[in-house]
Amino acid sequence: MTLSANRKKPYDIILYGASGFVGRQTVAYFAAHPEVRSKRLRWALAGRTATKLEATRQAIPGAKKAGIVVAEAHDTQAMDALAASTRVVLSTAGPFALYGSELVAACVRHGTHYVDITGETPWVRGLIDQHHALAQQTGARIIPFCGFDSVPSDLSAWLAREAMQAQFGEACAHVKVAFSLRGGFNGGTLASLFNMLNNGQSAQMADPFLLNPLGSRPASPSAHVDPVAPRYDADFSAWLGPFMMSTINTRVVRRSAALLGYGQDYRYQEYLRLGRGPVAAVAATTLSVGSAASMAALRLRPVRWLAQRLAPAPGEGPSEARMDSGSFRARWVGRSANGHQVRGVVADQGDPGNRATTKMLCESALCLALQADELPGGQGHGGLLTPASGLGDVLVRRLRTAGMTLEVDPPRHHSDTSPTGKNA
Repeated sequence: MTLSANRKKPYDIILYGASGFVGRQTVAYFAAHPEVRSKRLRWALAGRTATKLEATRQAIPGAKKAGIVVAEAHDTQAMDALAASTRVVLSTAGPFALYGSELVAACVRHGTHYVDITGETPWVRGLIDQHHALAQQTGARIIPFCGFDSVPSDLSAWLAREAMQAQFGEACAHVKVAFSLRGGFNGGTLASLFNMLNNGQSAQMADPFLLNPLGSRPASPSAHVDPVAPRYDADFSAWLGPFMMSTINTRVVRRSAALLGYGQDYRYQEYLRLGRGPVAAVAATTLSVGSAASMAALRLRPVRWLAQRLAPAPGEGPSEARMDSGSFRARWVGRSANGHQVRGVVADQGDPGNRATTKMLCESALCLALQADELPGGQGHGGLLTPASGLGDVLVRRLRTAGMTLEVDPPRHHSDTSPTGKNA
């Protein structure tokens, strides 16, 4: 693993939004990362306030060698200067629709790779329309959704595809994922949701193929509608309910499926796993009703106003102890058109929206900085990509090394995986 040949730019990676809640976690992750030190990565903290950046640098052991770049998000010249000075930008400065557009545009113009943790699908739709073609020309890999939204989902689908091909020589036609998790929200995540609703983007958010390339919508879109009803699923031996992040994650996976050629009839859905027995059945039903009611309520401006007042402010989030005690687990099942089945899991310890997100985001940036020639499409491949289509197996390997679980179950007996088997 070596740095890319192009060392002309002053920095390898710039962390934008470094003084925010998640931003400070990325600084700590980079400062402690053995490859950052051993490979002498040139990195910097960036944001709009020099004093806050300096305070962050001084407060985190190992960060004192990082540079500082002051750049206001709406200053086109400042964004151009930032993008021109680095090979990779990692951004945690959300809501991204408010603070990310000029930065992405600058990265595209300068052929600078970019990763972030947005879940703002309407904003990314706009980026695709505006920048995908030029990013292909400049070789900039613009990869949103590199946190809990939507790395576990995207890599679950990617692993299922690879496993199905390896075990049966077939395409994976259908993947479903059941999440279980423990953790909290930070203020930035909630601010992004409120911003999308305030801008009247509910209809866009409901489109199952919002992020798909033009012309890649299936002939029968009804099979891809977000599930809202509770269900018992024999594959997971559990009651399932709607997963609030699925309206983001499924759109990302469907873009990956289109970009990577998973197949015209490919289907992907995900759920929240509630457990077994009558209590879990009641919980699944309650969640289904509550989720629908909550989203309907949040579309009402007075309710949204009150929720914003009660939610953590941007820059705030769970305590260190709570983030350390969090976790997530995503069990996945993939099937071919012939009924063959593959299974696996993606999981990690630590609050999904903070600890795990920090790991996924930072390792995504390090893929681009340290292993650009190993990425899907090779050197020079650019565009508005996804974690799977832009980072692929390189990210899988890095996350495994970083302690995250990404496993494919051993092949089952033929009778259990054939079209006539009990699990088919």
